[in-house]
Amino acid sequence: MKILGIDGSGLVASVALVEDDNLIGEYTTGYKKTHSQTLLPMLDELAKMVELDLNSIDAIAVAAGPGSFTGLRIASATAKGLGLSLGCSIISVPTVDALAFNMWGNDGIVCPIMDARRGQVYTGLYSFEADGTFKVIKEQCAVDFNEIAAAINELGQPVTFLGDGVPVFKELISDVVKVPYRFAPAHHNRQHASSVATLGSIYYANGECETAAEHRPEYLRLSQAERERLEKEGKA
Repeated sequence: MKILGIDGSGLVASVALVEDDNLIGEYTTGYKKTHSQTLLPMLDELAKMVELDLNSIDAIAVAAGPGSFTGLRIASATAKGLGLSLGCSIISVPTVDALAFNMWGNDGIVCPIMDARRGQVYTGLYSFEADGTFKVIKEQCAVDFNEIAAAINELGQPVTFLGDGVPVFKELISDVVKVPYRFAPAHHNRQHASSVATLGSIYYANGECETAAEHRPEYLRLSQAERERLEKEGKA
């Protein structure tokens, strides 16, 4: 089974091909350029490097949100376009779940934090069972960091933080988190399409997929432009 993974939910752009239990290839970059400039060229380069016949893909797994509104739209449009042209299914993988899946086999709690601005984070709480089963303790959400810190403290277990919110909230973490904590190293602390594809293959095996026409990003909250419009209208 071949799963093509795409992630444009954050600063990082990433594409990967996973076949059964093997990572065939991955192209990840987090350097300045917009995803509209990078994703398609990266997909093309990946296909060339691993001699991929796109028609052999079983499904496309895409980080469906939350995250950067523009990045999510670009990644979803790319996945939809490919899905429609190839006639294959789309697997919508929650962004925060895929980020947590980077830490497969981790002891204790995994807490991804993506900077959602205005003092909020896109986050969730996860762990791995002894057999490696991925467990969602708290589903992905957009909350004030103090709220997720309170949930961590209540669980009372060591926690590993990762994501682009770590540099933003590092000082606050030291102030409010009362359990032992650590930060994921560089090769695990940002989005990877290989995690999206691998987690997506689990969903796909369970029949959790949709058509390309059905696929929509999951933003979790209104965009800044929509919030500003509502504020002007006195509805926010």
